[in-house]
Amino acid sequence: MVYNLSLQNSLVTEWISEIRDVDIQSDRMRFRRNLERLGEIAAYEISKQLSYKEVEVTTPMGIANCRILEQQPVVATILRAGLPLYQGVLNYFDKADNAFVAAYRKHHRDGTFEIKQEYITCPNVGGRPLILTDPMLATGSSLVLTLENLLEHGVPTQVHVISAIACTVGIEHVLQHYPDIHIWCGDIDDELTAKGYIVPGLGDAGDLAYGSKKQQ
Repeated sequence: MVYNLSLQNSLVTEWISEIRDVDIQSDRMRFRRNLERLGEIAAYEISKQLSYKEVEVTTPMGIANCRILEQQPVVATILRAGLPLYQGVLNYFDKADNAFVAAYRKHHRDGTFEIKQEYITCPNVGGRPLILTDPMLATGSSLVLTLENLLEHGVPTQVHVISAIACTVGIEHVLQHYPDIHIWCGDIDDELTAKGYIVPGLGDAGDLAYGSKKQQ
């Protein structure tokens, strides 16, 4: 299932316009904060699809019947670009366990690239919701590889992926491998460049959030 949060008018569409805007992108704090806000909105929407249980809570005046999450999720991100989006999710699922994956594109002289993954730390995800944040879902290759490795740590009850901008090509690629997952997007674009960058997209989310890097 794919959810495009820009299909309805809301503050999400304004935040998306700001993270795309070259005149605003130079403000790194604003860029990171807008990604964090998107994570918060997506986390709230995802919370509606999780399982809850009833509990009795003692108040100063008596007993209240309340509903709480049946299982706390595991919140995962792909370093480094996914950190602001991840923080937004963690602001809402503040009792969640966490997983971190280091993955990057290794570019070759002929213009092609491969996905390199060098680090993963993950708790047991068996029987729990898994929420993975990656701000740019372009080709979907790194996302598929990350999910493969995370799912070696158990079978989750649900899998939710959150991206600020996704491309239809990447979405289709991910759903071919994992047809039952939920993909939440700030917006969806239809074009990829030959080097696998989303058009119009927003550029390199990691560089815009944290500064340029030496290319691998």
